[in-house]
Amino acid sequence: MEKASSTVLFVLIVAILCAVASASFRLPWEQKLQASPPPRGQPGKPNRTVRCRHPEFPKCFMVSRSCPRECPSTCAIDCSLCKPVCNCFRPGAVCDDPRFIGGDGITFYFHGRRDRDFCLVSDPSLHINAHFIGKPHPGKKRDFTWVQSLSILLPSSDPGPHSLYLAAMKTATWDDSVDRLALWYDSNPISLPTKEDAMWHSPDGLISIKRTRSTNGVIVESKNKVLISATARPITKEESKIHHYNITEDDCFAHLDTSFKFYDLSEGVDGILGHTYRKDYISKVNLTNPMPVVGGEHDFITSGLFAIDCAVSRFNKGTGLVSAEKANQKSKEYSKVVCQSSPAGTGVLCSR
Repeated sequence: MEKASSTVLFVLIVAILCAVASASFRLPWEQKLQASPPPRGQPGKPNRTVRCRHPEFPKCFMVSRSCPRECPSTCAIDCSLCKPVCNCFRPGAVCDDPRFIGGDGITFYFHGRRDRDFCLVSDPSLHINAHFIGKPHPGKKRDFTWVQSLSILLPSSDPGPHSLYLAAMKTATWDDSVDRLALWYDSNPISLPTKEDAMWHSPDGLISIKRTRSTNGVIVESKNKVLISATARPITKEESKIHHYNITEDDCFAHLDTSFKFYDLSEGVDGILGHTYRKDYISKVNLTNPMPVVGGEHDFITSGLFAIDCAVSRFNKGTGLVSAEKANQKSKEYSKVVCQSSPAGTGVLCSR
């Protein structure tokens, strides 16, 4: 009798320990980040609702779900699981100030420098740069930084690669009902109606863009290369207070929260995010640090948003590249772009 009781007690103890371990275990990208907590919903304002719009998932098709507390206004729905997910907590994420989640699922920070451009991904047939905006960090040498815009370069038979420009436009006061995304392809503005699921296809068929919401959210896809989910958002007063960003009323530092899904990267891919997708990549970040920082700024900095002259560039040199001089000229052209909401409600109108 005593032996049977001991066996039952042992089984109960094992079951309790397994339950505790299961509850506490999280994959690297699912762990709560103490250094940079995600934005919370506004008091009294309901979280955004997302819906599965893919009929190939009949059990979830047109089913609605509310965004979780961790990403109350920026979530997406995983139709295969029929549940909302926070893209900023998944591999391939580049969010906040800026926080990266590598292809290995490990979180790290790369601060760079404000008003400079850095190579995120460089591969023979794909090159992605990011423009950082920011503010000085009181008491420290580094800046507070965020990703304000992206350039996506693709090979072309023309004298220069195809280029997509995606940016969050500067604004003082944030109104999420007003679209603050700027989109250009090969130096031509893209008119995308402010309506959820609105679509745009490049004339050459290389790029497609779809709105994930009526304003400030898109999915950009280059077939067989990359899928980018991007959301424009401000620095909230709560975030500014918590992290001492000292955001003023003249600029809410609108920036992009992005997540990348790559389809066909080479084994030699490089860049701040890109090199974490190598098969032989071993992370050197200090995992005991709540805010592990990756250096190597000199390897990733470029002379312009459309330049491919970072030290680790792998972009195919046989496709006709944009020189540093032309890249800087192109960046200056985009910096002079003035965008505003269309009176007809058909999207954003931009002009030089």
